[in-house]
Amino acid sequence: MPKLKTHKGAKSRFMMTGTGKIMRIKGPKSHLRRNKAKRVRKQFDEKIQLNAADKKRISRLIPYGVK
Repeated sequence: MPKLKTHKGAKSRFMMTGTGKIMRIKGPKSHLRRNKAKRVRKQFDEKIQLNAADKKRISRLIPYGVK
């Protein structure tokens, strides 16, 4: 069986936890960050869990990163 290729864009946007959850970072993290409130800037730093509906789609893009 041939090896599966990893989608490089998905590899940089998503990360796997040890328990198999797929985490992502919120969108406008760095664009015009100085003008945003401190509370908003802190919200962009935290990672949030991916929806269960998208897990199957993303796990196809990162075949060896998903447990």
